[in-house]
Amino acid sequence: MSAYEDIWYESDDGLKLYARDYRNDNAELTLLCLPGLTRNSADFDDLALALQGQYRVISVDQRGRGNSEWDREIANYQPARYTQDMYTLIDKLSLDNIVLVGTSLGGLMSMMMVALRSDIFRGVVINDIGPVVSQAGLDRIKGYVGKSKPVDSWEDAVEQAAAVNGVAFPNYQEADWTKIVHRMYEEDADGHLVLRYDPAIAEPMDNDQDNAVPPDLWPLFDLMKDIPLLTFRGELTDILSLDCANEMKRRRPDMNLVEVASVGHAPMLDEPEVMPVLSTFLASL
Repeated sequence: MSAYEDIWYESDDGLKLYARDYRNDNAELTLLCLPGLTRNSADFDDLALALQGQYRVISVDQRGRGNSEWDREIANYQPARYTQDMYTLIDKLSLDNIVLVGTSLGGLMSMMMVALRSDIFRGVVINDIGPVVSQAGLDRIKGYVGKSKPVDSWEDAVEQAAAVNGVAFPNYQEADWTKIVHRMYEEDADGHLVLRYDPAIAEPMDNDQDNAVPPDLWPLFDLMKDIPLLTFRGELTDILSLDCANEMKRRRPDMNLVEVASVGHAPMLDEPEVMPVLSTFLASL
């Protein structure tokens, strides 16, 4: 029996979208987990299983990822559109008392969502992203998103994932990469391995569209001033600079800023230092 239920819902522009619902009907808080640019709801499985006894956990596939439908309008692959989809899901499930858990792109979305409707959120967890995105990390991501070479086997997929992401996870062993790869890839109808996202999600970034990565989110960050905030930063990250993290802390002295050792962008939130801090933060809400 699965630990989660499948949620299927339709966006306001007609796409079929998907989320996982790790139900807990007695929970007061719902964690809404938003993955990074190329990732999907499976990334939060370990976190969800660890917390399901106390909280309802919902993790999502943004349009063009995982089980969600691909968008023929490439311009829709941008944070404001994803944010609207999240409000469609929130309204469908009548959610309130929400804690947003946003990795990378999901963290940018979290800032946007609180700015639009702060009353339904009880806390925000931002994972390795800030109001300013480091250009070096952005250039690295642009270098591989939508440009991966085809793989012929799970072994090839592991090798490619380690080659692309090894800089962020220098201590990962084969078992770790295998786990990641089974979240990133799936077999198509012909038995070929394919990445679980539409390669076209890279186009707004490649074309330097202003809405692909908002240039300055400090005004939105400041609008979260009354929402409890926890931020994780990978020690080796090239996305959330120390300068940006320190400025976040200066503006929000009450924010808990936790560095995750020996990982870059982005921590998987299964690292040993994460769960004790996260559990304490959630209990405080």
